[in-house]
Amino acid sequence: MTIKLVALDLDDTLLDSKRRVSPRAKQAIRAAVAQGVMVTVATGRMHSSALPYAKQLELDVPIITYNGALIKASLSGEVLSNRPVPRQVMDEILALFREKGWYLQLHIDDVLYVKEYNDRVRLYEETAGVKAEVVGDRFYTIPGEASKMLTIAEADTIQEIQKVMGKRFAGRLSMAVSKPQYLEMTQLGVNKGWALHFLAQKLNIGPESVMAVGDSQNDLDMIEYAGWGVAMGNASERVKAAAQAVTRGHDEDGVAEAIEKYVLRR
Repeated sequence: MTIKLVALDLDDTLLDSKRRVSPRAKQAIRAAVAQGVMVTVATGRMHSSALPYAKQLELDVPIITYNGALIKASLSGEVLSNRPVPRQVMDEILALFREKGWYLQLHIDDVLYVKEYNDRVRLYEETAGVKAEVVGDRFYTIPGEASKMLTIAEADTIQEIQKVMGKRFAGRLSMAVSKPQYLEMTQLGVNKGWALHFLAQKLNIGPESVMAVGDSQNDLDMIEYAGWGVAMGNASERVKAAAQAVTRGHDEDGVAEAIEKYVLRR
């Protein structure tokens, strides 16, 4: 097994609990790149939120953001793929969330839109390192199509919303729980696995030469697609069961260990 392409989730995978990339992980990534391996990130984050980490790692590569809805080069800004939620579906979701009084945020053209500012928005801004645009009732009529729509709530409420959405939008929408409190909605068929497959095909790399590392439900598709799927030590049991290997946790240099062991063969 020779790995030619590595896709790394960011939160709770490459990033530790303080949202930092460890020196050992940086060193392992640079060593892999020096050997001709393409290393990229695959995240639910916005492109503008993921970009600083790609630059910090000196990666000149297409990065997968919005759970696969956008694949865009880190330096040139070239868009390889853009698959937002269709406007008709988006309008139905907006109407439903307005009726139910559920929290929702929109990601359109790499801008984060919210109806009003609250603690959920503040915490998201802190986590993602972005600023939201507060637009009031204009939120429901903002032009464009969303790369991602995200609702944040307590875990039991998220399960309830997911159940309602699953019935109402079956066959028209993809959904993923990236954290117990986050339900992310993208165009039907869009996920990290689809995006990684798309990128690998562009590079003429087969799945047997791809390694994907992640921890959450939204990483399942890419871990299952990759010839070598690696779950973090802090991953859910479902993700661990789908992976070929389990590495250490995100606060224990799990990503560095995986790259050293399976890519650099140290």
